[in-house]
Amino acid sequence: QVQLVESGGGLVQAGGSLRLSCAASGRTLSRYAMGWFRQAPGKEREFVAAIGLSGSNTLYTDSVKGRFIISRDNAKNTVYLQMNSLKPEDTAVYYCAATSLPIATQPRFYEEWGQGTQVTVSS
Repeated sequence: QVQLVESGGGLVQAGGSLRLSCAASGRTLSRYAMGWFRQAPGKEREFVAAIGLSGSNTLYTDSVKGRFIISRDNAKNTVYLQMNSLKPEDTAVYYCAATSLPIATQPRFYEEWGQGTQVTVSS
């Protein structure tokens, strides 16, 4: 089992940037593909980005392509989400999650979840 803790959220103006971190404890992160999801008030949790075990395979939802970058540092047991050119519609609680699959976009395939970090983008 792996425990996940997100950090790096906050309030930023539209067009700004934030970098989210997801630190793992317990089992080594290198055993898992990782994903970032977000949930806005009144909406379902949605996929944002995912990264495979080695970091060479990544997936993004269309709305963040070209703006967000997912990466991982297995030596530091940490996954990152660099968010650039932020928009008000990016406002949500962001969660990181771990899966034993090679990579996945659906929340139901993820076994471990962090508690989330709030990202608020003002217009």
